[in-house]
Amino acid sequence: MGQTKKLRILISFLKDKTSLIKTTLSTKRHSRIHIAVLRATTHDSSAPPSDHRIAAVLSLKHITSHDAASTCIEALMDRLHSTKNAFVALKCLFMMHIIITKGSFILKDQISIYPSFGGRNFLNLSMFRDELDSERWDLSSWVRWYAAIVEQLLTVSRFLGSPGLSTVNNKDKEKKVSTLLSRDLLSEIHVLLDFVEVISQVPESLHLQRNNLIYEIVRLASDDYRSVQHEIIFRVKELGERIPRSSYSELTQILGYLKRFESFKERLCLLFVNRNRNDALWELVCEIKMKTEEMIKEKGEIKLLKMDSTNDSSRWTRFGEEGFAVVDGGHWTRFS
Repeated sequence: MGQTKKLRILISFLKDKTSLIKTTLSTKRHSRIHIAVLRATTHDSSAPPSDHRIAAVLSLKHITSHDAASTCIEALMDRLHSTKNAFVALKCLFMMHIIITKGSFILKDQISIYPSFGGRNFLNLSMFRDELDSERWDLSSWVRWYAAIVEQLLTVSRFLGSPGLSTVNNKDKEKKVSTLLSRDLLSEIHVLLDFVEVISQVPESLHLQRNNLIYEIVRLASDDYRSVQHEIIFRVKELGERIPRSSYSELTQILGYLKRFESFKERLCLLFVNRNRNDALWELVCEIKMKTEEMIKEKGEIKLLKMDSTNDSSRWTRFGEEGFAVVDGGHWTRFS
């Protein structure tokens, strides 16, 4: 290990210790929240935060008000945006992910309204780089990928009207989906596909999944993808039932979304291998795609026939007005 790398690791370790001492001695309100966040996002380990560190952040003992919840989210955001260490950034994102999926309502509420101040790319980590060594450089791409997942997860949650992916039972989901207007149904599928696309853009350095932190991050992403698959199934089934009465424009949009979803399949298989294969979903997508293509062809032919019929009618009207009529031999002759 190079001297520069050793020095930077030592400095990072000392930073953690110094921050913890300062925060412990602080008389500010909610100092325990800052301590919990620091301990869950240390520099010194490539392992994910331990269960008791996660529990310390999520604990309702100190997250009992909107002010405290806001302090917790701000502490995570400050930690995330002030670090150049890939492990610290990944742990901050990991904690945010846990809050979205398992946190209390008050924490979920605070994290769900935070993006409204910064828009879609509110985490702003698209330029993140840890240049300590080649491994950290590769880990930086995982930071950028994971940030995009957390951002898109929040977008899906807000769009579907629930903090975190919905846990509503299947019958209620089917009922809800069946009442949606087609344009709203298509909009929801668009957002769900945006999430799948982000997951499919996983870094090329898949070998880093042997790192415990990356492995756990992929596991969480896998759980989210499984939930999104179920959300997509309900909507694709409903669209399939609506095919006969869908407009030509809606059909072309449905076909585009189904083809887009299929285009992610190869990358998803590389990431999850045999996890979340869900062959039934891909078979459903293929089936509905074929039905959509057939209906587009049928409606396209009807559209052409109507256009031809309209053109013929207009020709007859025009010639009639000009005093022409057709006679034997297919020639036009003027009549008075």
